[in-house]
Amino acid sequence: MIVLGITGGVGSGKSRILNELKEKYNAYVVEADKLAHELMEPCQPIYDKIVQSFGMDILVSAGGEIDRRRLGDIVFKDREKLELLNSITHPGVKEKIIEMIDKKKKEGNTGLFVIEAALLIQDGYKEICDEIWYIWVSKEERIKRLANQRGYSEEKCEDMFSSQEDDEYYKKYADFTINNDLSYENSSKQLKARLIKLFPNGIMN
Repeated sequence: MIVLGITGGVGSGKSRILNELKEKYNAYVVEADKLAHELMEPCQPIYDKIVQSFGMDILVSAGGEIDRRRLGDIVFKDREKLELLNSITHPGVKEKIIEMIDKKKKEGNTGLFVIEAALLIQDGYKEICDEIWYIWVSKEERIKRLANQRGYSEEKCEDMFSSQEDDEYYKKYADFTINNDLSYENSSKQLKARLIKLFPNGIMN
C-alpha cells in the first residue's frame, strides 16, 4: 500500500483531484479537515480544549456545536490564534490517521491511501507518506474560483492566503506538483502519468 499526501492552498481544486483518485483509482481518501470536524464534536477532547481557548462565543449555543465559520473568521485574521487552533487539532488528527493507516495495512485490501491536509508538510506528514503532491493554481485563478464558488471577497481571499506558506515552500518539499491552473483534463493526465510511475503494474486493491 502506498500512502500519498495531497496538499495545496484554498481554492486550488484539491477536491476534484481527490474525487478522481477515489472514483477512478479506488483510493481510500482521508481529508484531515473533515476528520478534525468529527473530532471537534461535543464530548470529544479536542472540543473541550478549543472552547477553553476561544471561549463560548464560538458555540452555536451553550454546550452546543462549534460554529466553524465563526471560528474560521477569527483564526484567518490572526496568525497566532490560527497557530493555537492548529496546535490543538492537528496532533489528534495525525494520531487518528496513523491508526487508520495501520488498520488498512493489516486488512491488506487497499492499494492507495490518500491523506489531504493544508498543513501536510508543516505537520510532519512527510515521515508517514511515501510521496507528497502539491496542487498548484495561480493566486488570480484561486481568487476567481473562491469568489464564484463560495462568494468570498478578494480581501477575504488575501487574508486566507497570507496565513499560508508561498508556492515555493510547497514545491520545495513536495515530490510532485500538479498544475491545476488549466483544464481538468490536463490535470487528470498529469495525475495518471504519475500514478503509472508509482504503480507500474497497476494499483492492487
